[in-house]
Amino acid sequence: MTRRPLHSLRPEGFRPLSDINVTPLVDVMLVLLIVFMVTAPMLAAGLKVNLPRADTARPLPPRTPIVVTVTRDGGLSVDGAPIGRDALVAALGRQLAGDGERLVQIRGDRDAPYGEIVSVIDLLAAGGISRLALVSRPNGPATAGAPAAASSPSTTGPSTMGSPTTGPSTMGPPP
Repeated sequence: MTRRPLHSLRPEGFRPLSDINVTPLVDVMLVLLIVFMVTAPMLAAGLKVNLPRADTARPLPPRTPIVVTVTRDGGLSVDGAPIGRDALVAALGRQLAGDGERLVQIRGDRDAPYGEIVSVIDLLAAGGISRLALVSRPNGPATAGAPAAASSPSTTGPSTMGSPTTGPSTMGPPP
């Protein structure tokens, strides 16, 4: 008995379909686009909530941040008072005194070596101080002869310093 080739069993003109039908794919994509277009504004704006009133409710006192300044020659100061590198973590620990949510702002002089500022951040992170923000000045037109420090500083932060449990450093927008 001789075997016939497989192609001879097919009717003439019948060929397997090797093209994908794109119409259902486009339909699904358009439905997803509409769903995201409808839900995205709700996610950005949040939900309106009618908060209840309480007679004993009082606003929380604002927390002033602790400011660590790194001068161009590598000198350190905490809230304007000069301090040595070896006493920095202990002094900040006393000022924080169990208030782990208080922010520590780092103001580095523009001409300070980058390595000095990073070493201060590393020193604070090693001491368990992880709510850090870097202070900068916003870009804008500076008038000739006027000191640029006259404008108000802004912060980038708070940051989550890297550790084996938290991962790499990240900087986010101010709260």
